[in-house]
Amino acid sequence: MRRVTFSRNVTLSLSRTCVSHCKYCAFSTHRAHLHTPEEVEQLIDRAARRGIKELLVLTGDEPGYHAGVRERLAELGFDDFVGYVAWACERALERGVLPHTNLGALSREDLGRLREVTASQGLMLESLRPDLVAHQGSPTKDPQLRLGTIRAAGELRIPFTSGILVGIGESRQDRFDALAALAGVHAEHGHLQEVILQNFVPHRRYYGEEPADIATEAAEEYWRTGLGTHPQMPLPDWACEITIEDMLELVGESRRLMPDVGVQIPPNLADWWPQLIAAGATDLGGLSANGDHISPEHPFPSPHKVRKTLAPLGYALTERLCVYPQYLDREWMAQGVLDVVKTKYWSFIPRGASGRREERVIRRDLVPAAIAKGRDGDWLSEDELTALFAENRPEAIEDMRQAADELRAELAGDTVTFVVNRNINVSNVCIVGCAFCGFGQGKRSPDAYQHPEDEFRGRIRDAVDYGATELCIQSGIHPDWSFDDYLAYLRIAKDEAAQLHLHAYSPMEIAHIADISGRPLPEIFARLREAGLGSTPGTAAEVLHDGVRERISPNKLPVARWIEVIEASHRSGLRSTSTVMFGHIEEPWELAEHMRVIRTLQERTGGFTEFVPLSFIPFQTLLGRTHGVEEISREENLKHTAVFRLALGKTITNLQASWVKMGLETATESLRWGVNDLGGTLMEESISRLAGSYHGTRLDPPELIAAAHAAGRAAAERTTLYEIRRRYELPAAAAA
Repeated sequence: MRRVTFSRNVTLSLSRTCVSHCKYCAFSTHRAHLHTPEEVEQLIDRAARRGIKELLVLTGDEPGYHAGVRERLAELGFDDFVGYVAWACERALERGVLPHTNLGALSREDLGRLREVTASQGLMLESLRPDLVAHQGSPTKDPQLRLGTIRAAGELRIPFTSGILVGIGESRQDRFDALAALAGVHAEHGHLQEVILQNFVPHRRYYGEEPADIATEAAEEYWRTGLGTHPQMPLPDWACEITIEDMLELVGESRRLMPDVGVQIPPNLADWWPQLIAAGATDLGGLSANGDHISPEHPFPSPHKVRKTLAPLGYALTERLCVYPQYLDREWMAQGVLDVVKTKYWSFIPRGASGRREERVIRRDLVPAAIAKGRDGDWLSEDELTALFAENRPEAIEDMRQAADELRAELAGDTVTFVVNRNINVSNVCIVGCAFCGFGQGKRSPDAYQHPEDEFRGRIRDAVDYGATELCIQSGIHPDWSFDDYLAYLRIAKDEAAQLHLHAYSPMEIAHIADISGRPLPEIFARLREAGLGSTPGTAAEVLHDGVRERISPNKLPVARWIEVIEASHRSGLRSTSTVMFGHIEEPWELAEHMRVIRTLQERTGGFTEFVPLSFIPFQTLLGRTHGVEEISREENLKHTAVFRLALGKTITNLQASWVKMGLETATESLRWGVNDLGGTLMEESISRLAGSYHGTRLDPPELIAAAHAAGRAAAERTTLYEIRRRYELPAAAAA
């Protein structure tokens, strides 16, 4: 799965008055044009109500050259046009909308003024050719003038967008030269967050019309009906035809010259954008809610339409801010703008950055002693665990790894275990609506399903034929199911294969059974055991901190109820797993609280068989699509794994790696970071897959055995409750 980004924006064409006379432009006018403050505030208010995150301010070049514009600015109380732009940006920030300005070539002073009120800025280089027919009569299209603006933005540490316009009479080499010039400026300052590769599309002239109104009408029609106009106009004599081969070549050259810079392609100017994504383009720009003011009759597709196109191709469409994540800090942004990000869009700030939600002192001095205490199995305080989860010094992380691995060897030995099992998600109908889930569907969704009894029995027979000893049953919270339905699935499973261990029903499902039946938990578990239940999954834990749970799943059971259900399971004689879902919006101190809850509960009941860290898969989830949450890195995943082992001390023997979340290669490496168990074969896995996991849904026993042997360890098949069924010793050559 690969992310393709876009910005949810709205366009403000503050002034179309322009000093230049580019032959391809249908946006500019040489009359006095200026939106009033009332119009500006109305547009921003509508955008804020719709959840728009970016205000894209477009203007002609140097509107203040026109006496009529200067006169209107003076009437409004502004000394110059940039002052009016800054005022509009301030109004956007007040409403939590981040401004991105594209005003043409600017002086260093004006760039600095706008830096105080913008999240990012931009200017298309277009071309390095000074003699293009398309630019005749356009002094602001001088390549050196524009490069000077781009370079000055880098010197001022402004996150910047630039790009080239192709098809306006330039040669193939001209395009490469322009990209090389951008790469050179970026090498100096590191400020280019993306490069736009825009193909020229001819337009008719809009005499006496407002392109913004045409763009808005076209966008509203397209987003409502899926029917766009996209008129075809003949190429002028000075233009040159652009083919998909040309664009593919430019994508490749951009990636070669600037591998750390995003490559943006417009999805409204040609139908080839999915092929350019496959070639390495990373971004679709602003899918503007009020259309493309430069090409007004070519509306952007809606995010929904784009997502439906990309998903079958293996790409996840994800919102970004107008400023890319690596620039979200004080070095690149004015404090007032950064404060808006931290208040409204903190989840877009990369993990580990200071103050994603709040400033909190991390006691790095506690780390060495905390590692030693964890290795000995002692309790770690909140501050100590917070410091371990936040640690980023390589030498300290290596110390954690060694301590976790030593503790694993002491508690679980060197054998790597796994279970042959099958997952069955009987239904994906769910009424909870978790922001981290790509699995649950509404009852009337075309993607909703519920397995009929014959299919359920068939899947159980497949599991038996495969050699499974465990059946794991979990589903969404179905609004129509009664307690009898939950009991029936257990009885059917036992009727079909009495020998299978039934590992079923999360604490969320159990709490729902209690709610709909009105029965106490002890009675519920007694009846479930009678129907064949053998153990319970400790899922639905996510992060056991109510502040986190309220943000990612406000309809899910609170921490106290999760604990109550698990304790009741253990008291009834049913053991359970324990889990954490990490790598989304939680902070280190919230993970510390989760581990306190798990360890306290285990010391009280002793009912947990294992602890399973589940790294968050963001791609097809609401958190990933609209909150900027990215997949946790391999390095962070392994570090957290080691800390989980140290946090548990000697209370839970078994630490499991979820290969479906982290991939088999990383799971194999995790055997050096405190892990002793590789989980199950699964056979089918829907929850992670539908969230966008790309690590498969099934592993056969030989693959798990090979992973253990690759780590230099013996393997063993186990039961759900960790009884060894058969061993697979290291081959003699590997042991030697």
